[in-house]
Amino acid sequence: MNTPSENSATLTKRLIDSGLRPTAQREVVFKVILEKRDHPTADEIFARVKSQMPTISLATVYNCLETLVDHGLIRQVNFERESSRYCSNVNEHGHFHDAASGAIHDIDFKPGVNLADFLDLPPGAVIEVETTLVVTARPR
Repeated sequence: MNTPSENSATLTKRLIDSGLRPTAQREVVFKVILEKRDHPTADEIFARVKSQMPTISLATVYNCLETLVDHGLIRQVNFERESSRYCSNVNEHGHFHDAASGAIHDIDFKPGVNLADFLDLPPGAVIEVETTLVVTARPR
């Protein structure tokens, strides 16, 4: 489970277990994402990482994020017309976007719920749940 208290040895092991070489840059980017489950953008991650590793470049942060996503350690979440965000929860879930506050929250699916039972889909359509499922609340 992803927790803020994961120490350096645990992060290193998770990187190695996923087939990655545990570079200092990957470790600090991964650690920053795990510390706060607020679905940060790459720019927000860069600012947080920069305070711990002043010499890191934005390009390196983007490369680390792409690698972590490709190896299943984090997920990239996209909302309409907004910057991509990154999620440390790699379990199957959706996202609730509070349009008033801008906050993004993980939402779990209740056991046994089939989304196709609630949606009017074209014949033959199949639902593939990824982190792109977004529920947005807007003030009335």
